[in-house]
Amino acid sequence: MSAEIVQVNDLTRIFTVRDKRTPKAHWFAKPLTKELTAVSNLNFAIQTGEKVAFIGPNGAGKSTTLKMLSGLLRPTSGLARVCDIVPWDDVKLLARQIGLVFGQKTHLWPMLSVSDSFDLLAKIYDLDLATYRRQRDKLIEVFGLQTFVSQYARSLSLGQKMRSDIAAALLHQPSVLFLDEPTIGLDVTAKAMLRDHLNKLVQEFEITVLLTSHDTDDIEKICDRVILIDHGQKLLDTTLPSLHQEHTHTKTLSLLTEEAHPVFSHPHVAVEEEGEHRLVLKVDVTQTSIEKIVALCLDQFTLRDIGIEDLPLEEIIKAIYAKNVCVL
Repeated sequence: MSAEIVQVNDLTRIFTVRDKRTPKAHWFAKPLTKELTAVSNLNFAIQTGEKVAFIGPNGAGKSTTLKMLSGLLRPTSGLARVCDIVPWDDVKLLARQIGLVFGQKTHLWPMLSVSDSFDLLAKIYDLDLATYRRQRDKLIEVFGLQTFVSQYARSLSLGQKMRSDIAAALLHQPSVLFLDEPTIGLDVTAKAMLRDHLNKLVQEFEITVLLTSHDTDDIEKICDRVILIDHGQKLLDTTLPSLHQEHTHTKTLSLLTEEAHPVFSHPHVAVEEEGEHRLVLKVDVTQTSIEKIVALCLDQFTLRDIGIEDLPLEEIIKAIYAKNVCVL
């Protein structure tokens, strides 16, 4: 069984912020403050080689948690270990074990070429030259940087910069990669390319990934486990297939038929769309099986094509959050 490479125990972070209700007074009056709990008694563990999506709505505490795990913030209470290091106690030692990529920040120097930025990072990390060059060349190949590695970082497109940034974070061969909104602002093609490159690299080097993203395609294409948090507390920790299985109550069945105007009726099936040679059904799988409905359709219609879709992950997550709000 793989060892736990990230351990989080009762992690809590409370910020003291200015209270907007402070009455206006003279310039030297001390403003009122209040405490804001960003993360509250958070617990989870990640095994070596796992790819985990750490998700939640804005303000849920995702970035705060990542900053604590990367040593950028000290918690109010609780404990965490990453690569058997307490992050905020030995940031320099931790920096050699982790890679950190924030979607709106960069490892590159704007006035240097990508390759020069890589060389400078190698000096900062005091990397062995031969080992560094092998890793650099591998990353350039995997992320497809050949055509722009000699360009100034400031001249890169957003997609090129993001691929270069992730490559830069992996130059020192970290054991854990923290990704905070890595595809934010990218177009569909750039997102798909980045995910493909990242998956290839993670699989080859067995890197542990903790990803935060509002893009459910990032989660489904990169991760195999999901941790959901809200108001700094963990709501759910499960594998991606289990999340679909346990929280999907309906499936969508799309039919293309030889019949010009297909009609279907069943007590546990809602007709979402009717059209010429087309029928879209929503099946309540808690009441009947999708296989049974497919069999009935095969008996009733001559089918040109058939498609079965699960409830989109985005809708599942929305439903979980809505339920949690009702409970609160």
